[in-house]
Amino acid sequence: MALTQSYQGAKPGFFSSLLDGLTRGVSQVAEANSRIHEVERLQAMSDEALAAKGIRRDEIVRHVFRDLYWL
Repeated sequence: MALTQSYQGAKPGFFSSLLDGLTRGVSQVAEANSRIHEVERLQAMSDEALAAKGIRRDEIVRHVFRDLYWL
């Protein structure tokens, strides 16, 4: 016969969960803002400069958000 024992830590309190959610939300907004700046920077480049980087103009958004979405 095998005996097992499991321990579940205490659930975080309401305010702790709220603060964690707000922190994650602010972090996501900041990251999205930096990505938007990257899109704008790439859009301001010439087609030749984009081609040198291996990016087509119609693929800029896909390139910037490639790690988040399958586009």
